[in-house]
Amino acid sequence: MSAPGRDLVPLEISYTDDPRVVKEAATEDYTTHVVPYSWRSSKKSLSMSWSSLVSGIFYLVTAATIASVVGTVDTLIGIVLACTAFGVLGHVISKYSAQTGLTVALISQRLFGASGSIVAPLILTATAMYYAVFESTMIAHAFDSYFGGLDIRVWYAVAVLMNLPLVMGGIRRWMDKYNALLLPIYWAGLIIVVAMAAARFDTAGWLTHMPSSAPDLNAPGWLYAFFVYLGVLVLMMFTVDFARFGKVEDAKFNGVVTFGPVFYAFCYLGNGLLGIYIAYAAGLSGEVSTAGIVNFIVTLMGGWGLILVWVTQARINTANFYVASTNMEDLWARLFRHKISRVGAVMVCGVIVYACMLTDVLSYLFVALAWQGAFIASWVAIMLIHVIRAKEELTEFRTGRLASFSAGAWIWIGSSLFGVLFYEYGGSAGIVWSTPVTFIISGFLYAMTYEVQRRKILLQRAGDPRNEVNNVWEARVKCHVCDHSYIAIEMDRDPSTEGSPAICLACSRINLSYRRACIAEHERTVIGRASTTPAELPT
Repeated sequence: MSAPGRDLVPLEISYTDDPRVVKEAATEDYTTHVVPYSWRSSKKSLSMSWSSLVSGIFYLVTAATIASVVGTVDTLIGIVLACTAFGVLGHVISKYSAQTGLTVALISQRLFGASGSIVAPLILTATAMYYAVFESTMIAHAFDSYFGGLDIRVWYAVAVLMNLPLVMGGIRRWMDKYNALLLPIYWAGLIIVVAMAAARFDTAGWLTHMPSSAPDLNAPGWLYAFFVYLGVLVLMMFTVDFARFGKVEDAKFNGVVTFGPVFYAFCYLGNGLLGIYIAYAAGLSGEVSTAGIVNFIVTLMGGWGLILVWVTQARINTANFYVASTNMEDLWARLFRHKISRVGAVMVCGVIVYACMLTDVLSYLFVALAWQGAFIASWVAIMLIHVIRAKEELTEFRTGRLASFSAGAWIWIGSSLFGVLFYEYGGSAGIVWSTPVTFIISGFLYAMTYEVQRRKILLQRAGDPRNEVNNVWEARVKCHVCDHSYIAIEMDRDPSTEGSPAICLACSRINLSYRRACIAEHERTVIGRASTTPAELPT
């Protein structure tokens, strides 16, 4: 530990949580801060919160749709490959997230620079809201089909409003308990659907089902199936925003079970088998649709089917709205230089989702997701390379210590645009191969330039609070702007104020004078070092 310089005011240090911060965290979940060890979740709590993503009509329909194109066997091979790939990625990324406590937005600052990172929360917010639109629309149509009597726009509003209160309390306050309660209902409900379908319909041959004609996919059927699942790589970004709450000592369990292969065995393989069987029983093998699956379940089970559909969609929507709102909070602060509360961010997302539901959004939803999927695949590849290559003991993510843009930002944007163009103009080959090709290109380019970027992205500055405390994860330092205390790992010195007092991460990201002063300090340092001759350098 080194004492601050004579021109720096002493830090106000404590070793217990600021009670005001803890109170805010009950709803804010440290959305714009690093998650301290004291706010980490148990294995059970975190797994229950994350399990909201295991349920969704989307997974049933995806597997059934692929099976109608390439057959059941090739679909299941592709699903097993997806479980393996996503399991490995989830293990690696969840471990890193637990070690750093960072959100997608904060990790992206390290990857792409202080300004270049803003696209990441924008993409993730939009993607999560698109999924919320999809899931909420299914709930609304199920209610309308069963009850009727009201304009569909009213049911849209009901579907959205039912979800918003469930995500305002964060993953520790409500999401884990809510999803733990509904998880058995989801699996039991689907098993009952399968049992009732088996009793009423002839489902022999569903495991060996093949389409009547084989389309030209520019890839073997099993590889096509695998590539389709790669289009859902956004789950890796979701993983970051959830896994940051994991305890470091639970990293192995969470990497294997909560976010790893065990989760995907249930999410992709379990749901996939059930989806293929239900679609086959419903006679939808040639024209699978979400509405067809939902209507079959409701018709088969009546009111209980409606409850099952609601449980299915409401559970996964808690994750969609949670990720959308937390990233909206970060995005709002950076765009408008003003903090918005978590409740406010949830309401903003709810309004946008409802507005999208009133349009013909589903007609262009999948194209939009494909475009965003290129950016997401590129982001995941770059993130993976960074995790593998990162050597620094403490990841640098603070706004005032990073360049505005890194070469990684241009690699990300360039490879993503290539993926979009390949998807749009590459014909059937582009539709099938755009995601894996984008992933490979961005990962390769980032790996080749990693060492250069690692050096150039860091600003040369002095007076680091990390060097002024004994333990950066246990020491709390008071911010001179908001007067709250946060763990030292996220704190910085504010050179725009006399004495360079400490400033927290959230305040630093909306403070332009702080940012300008940090850049000026870096430039002075670089010029000073350049003017020093080798003979004058200290030995």
